[in-house]
Amino acid sequence: MRVVVSIGGSVLAPDLDSDRVAAHADAIRTLADEGCEIGVVVGGGGVARDYIGAARELGANEVQLDKLGIGVTRLNARLLIAALGQRATLSPAEEYDDAAAALRRGEVAVMGGVMPGQTTDAVAAAFAESVDADLLVYATSADGVYDADPNETSDAEQFASLSPADLVDIVVPMSRDAGASAPVDLLAAKLIDRASIRSLVLDGTDPEVLVDAVLRGEHSGTDVVPEGTAEPTYWAQEE
Repeated sequence: MRVVVSIGGSVLAPDLDSDRVAAHADAIRTLADEGCEIGVVVGGGGVARDYIGAARELGANEVQLDKLGIGVTRLNARLLIAALGQRATLSPAEEYDDAAAALRRGEVAVMGGVMPGQTTDAVAAAFAESVDADLLVYATSADGVYDADPNETSDAEQFASLSPADLVDIVVPMSRDAGASAPVDLLAAKLIDRASIRSLVLDGTDPEVLVDAVLRGEHSGTDVVPEGTAEPTYWAQEE
């Protein structure tokens, strides 16, 4: 099974904790050992938002802000590469073709951001589409997709499952400024809809959750299910 995992920077590296990064690397290594082809896209998290906020106060434009964020994502990606050792690419892939080539070599392909105007949410969706991934997983600091921001609305309801088109409708109102924080952004949702990619949005703070979700379909997040999509192969084997 070919899987692309998007790991939020606030999940992988909310602070510089080597044990946390190593635990996520162990989870990815487990998936690879189980026969999965793995691509990973790493986000910038709170550190990127801090840099973006400071630069915005200094008058930087949106492209400059995006480039700052991309730099942080690639630093976080390098942390994960260091933890994965020889299983991963030597450095973060900066082009989708380079990441796809790494998958063909049997490596864990690790990416950060790619270009201004595109979040790592969208990078993960585009990467998944480019390699015909069976599953796209967003390991975030939130536990799924809600009908409103649960941090601001006490009675926000989580979606256990929804269609890609419904996902687009839900995230349309979200901000698309550099540094905006949401489980999945609008461009990513549109790419998921266009490519009909089976996707999961879940709390990835505990990396074991990622293993259970990919190998067995067991999670408490949101399942984005395109019409007519079959269950991923590993899930069928578990039944």
